[in-house]
Amino acid sequence: MDDMKPKRINILGIPVDCVTISTALNYVEEIILKTNKPSSILAINPEKIIKAKTEPLLYYSIKHAQLLIPDGIGVVWAARLLGLGKMKRVPGAELMPAICERAAQKGYKLFLFGGKAEVNTRAVTVLRKQYPGIKIVGHHHGYVSKPEMPKLIEKINTSKAEVLFIALGSPTQELWMEEYFPKLKNIKVCQGVGGTFDVIAGTVRRAPLIFRKLSLEWLYRLISQPRRFFRQVALPKFVYQILLCRLTQ
Repeated sequence: MDDMKPKRINILGIPVDCVTISTALNYVEEIILKTNKPSSILAINPEKIIKAKTEPLLYYSIKHAQLLIPDGIGVVWAARLLGLGKMKRVPGAELMPAICERAAQKGYKLFLFGGKAEVNTRAVTVLRKQYPGIKIVGHHHGYVSKPEMPKLIEKINTSKAEVLFIALGSPTQELWMEEYFPKLKNIKVCQGVGGTFDVIAGTVRRAPLIFRKLSLEWLYRLISQPRRFFRQVALPKFVYQILLCRLTQ
C-alpha cells in the first residue's frame, strides 16, 4: 500500500496530501483491500489548519490520518505559493459520492452515521437511487449520547460495514474516530464528511457550478449562510501566515 501512498506536505506545520479526486479514490480502494484496521480520511482547509495549531487533540487526529484531502482552495493555493507540491482541490462532498459509486461497483458495505434523523434517512434513500446495487448496510443519526454509544458501535459492527461515513462536524467527528476506532471490528475506511449528508439529501445546496469552477465555493457559502462569517475569521490569519512564510523562505 505504501507504493500508492500520496506525497505528504506540511502547511504551517499541519500535514496534507498531494492528491486529486482520482488518486485519492484509488488510494481509498487500496486501503479497503489491504488494511485490517480503521483508517481515517479527513478534509483539510484553512480553518482547520488554524484550529489544529492550537487544539492538540485535533492536531493528533490529523497527524495520524491515513489520507488528508485538500478540501479548501486556500490549501491548494498555499501549497503552490510555497512550492511544496501540486495538488487539486478534493472536496469531501465529491469524494464521498465517488467512494459510493466505486462501492456500488465493487460491493463494499457502507454505514452512514451523523446528521439529523430525517437528513440521514433521506441521504440513504438518495444514494440507493443514484447508485443501484449500493450496499448501505446501516445508518444512524448523529444525536447519540455517550451512554448510548456502545449500542451504536455494536450496530456498526453487526452490520459488517467496511466503509463508515461520519457527519458530525469538525472537530467532533475527528475526536470520535480517535476514541472509538479501537472498538470498530470491520471498518476499513472512515471518512469525516461534515455537512455532506445535507448536500446529498438536498437540504443544503452546493454552490452553482460557476462558483466552483472559479474556486469561490467558500464565498457562495458565506453569502448563503451568513452565520458562517465568524468561522471565516481564520481565513485572514491563514493568508497572513502563508504570506509571511513565503517572504521568509
